[in-house]
Amino acid sequence: MSRSIMGSLRRWDPERIGPYALVGRLGAGAMGQVYLARSTAGRLVAVKTIRVELAEEPGFRARFAREVAAARRVSGVFTAAVVAADAEADLPWVATAYVPAPSLNTLVRRCGPLPVPAVRWLAAGCAEALESIHGAGLLHRDVKPANVLVAPDGPRVIDFGVARAAERVQLTVTRGAAGTPAYMAPEQARDATRASPASDVFSLGATLVFAATGRAPFGAGTFESIFYKIMEGRPDLEGVPAAMLPLVRAAMARNPAERPGVTQQPAADPLAARTLAAQ
Repeated sequence: MSRSIMGSLRRWDPERIGPYALVGRLGAGAMGQVYLARSTAGRLVAVKTIRVELAEEPGFRARFAREVAAARRVSGVFTAAVVAADAEADLPWVATAYVPAPSLNTLVRRCGPLPVPAVRWLAAGCAEALESIHGAGLLHRDVKPANVLVAPDGPRVIDFGVARAAERVQLTVTRGAAGTPAYMAPEQARDATRASPASDVFSLGATLVFAATGRAPFGAGTFESIFYKIMEGRPDLEGVPAAMLPLVRAAMARNPAERPGVTQQPAADPLAARTLAAQ
């Protein structure tokens, strides 16, 4: 469900979470429910609650608290700021600034692939967002179209700072990999402990393929079939405009050391915001 489309609260949904009064439902994911809520001062926020089975995992609450504390240090323009959290609540929760915009996944599904200038604009904003996230000592670990909101004043990368807290459960679900299989880097798919900033860059490159073509670069199907394609290093780049191929190929290099870093000098980095904005 898009973060811009609000569903009605159900009779079993809570009326309040922490200091926030719930207004409606924004969606649900592997980790829990997402609600639109209002503070006592009238500020709208998106509140994510964590599923009870995750919260009861040994060590989860401590990991969650550490990750959220780091996420609150992220202050980039192209991220949705973390404003509050409670790791000790019956259902742990985290509140972020509400962005009234569709996800990239929803936008492309409804309107089709984006034109090259829009993909460049998207890449620039997301690269700056990752720079902010990595600068706070975090890895996103799950960059994908559903975690990029497309607002008129620039994209917003969301759901950072919580993936690592649930890593143990995700490892069980995906047989050793934390993240969304269709957009994971090879080293992350093989072993979640080997994830690095370069892994997020790979996932951003895969997300840009979706933005430009409407398809995930490793297709759909079972985890095993996608995993095989990722390990073989054979993304499907058919339909990616020629102007975007150098950027995508660099970001999705099989060797992490060959991928551009989001903090490199603009002249040398095809993902750097200023270079992209000037093209």
